[in-house]
Amino acid sequence: MAENKNTEEEQEAPEKKKSGNMLMIIIIVVLILIILLGAVGAFLMLGDDEEVQSEPQVKEKTISKQKRKSSGSSSMDSSRLLSDIGILYPLDTFTVNLKSDAGRRYLKVTMSLELEGEELSLELDAKTAVLRDRVIRILSSKTLEEITSKKGKGKVSSQVMDTLNAMISDGEIKGIYFTEFVIQ
Repeated sequence: MAENKNTEEEQEAPEKKKSGNMLMIIIIVVLILIILLGAVGAFLMLGDDEEVQSEPQVKEKTISKQKRKSSGSSSMDSSRLLSDIGILYPLDTFTVNLKSDAGRRYLKVTMSLELEGEELSLELDAKTAVLRDRVIRILSSKTLEEITSKKGKGKVSSQVMDTLNAMISDGEIKGIYFTEFVIQ
């Protein structure tokens, strides 16, 4: 009988070792699968972002080219790519009082004009005082509500561009870019 107990214990020990080893292998395999699934998921998510970003650029480029062909409009096209931007002419900072009934509101704006050609910058240099006056008049005629929205900023941009284009003769201003826009 004593020999029987010894043989049973000897048989149980290797079985426990086998089941322990098997459990360890299963845990390692599951961990490897989780890591692989995480890597594949991350790759797919990052890959989708790049595809989503590249598709609109192609569409924007096509739309931009179609708009240029169909109309020679002077309004700023918000879907233009950075590579399509022409010569930039920076203007000094404008600080104006906004039109308001109650309280004092200030607008501090710095902008750059996109020019059609380099020769236009000479004309703008000569007319700096007049340009600044026109921009100040336009900005100070706006209320807080008119300029806080994206649409409002676009309207101001178009109005400034149209006004300045009416004053110049050596070319055209193709766009206006705000580099600072602070309301206080």
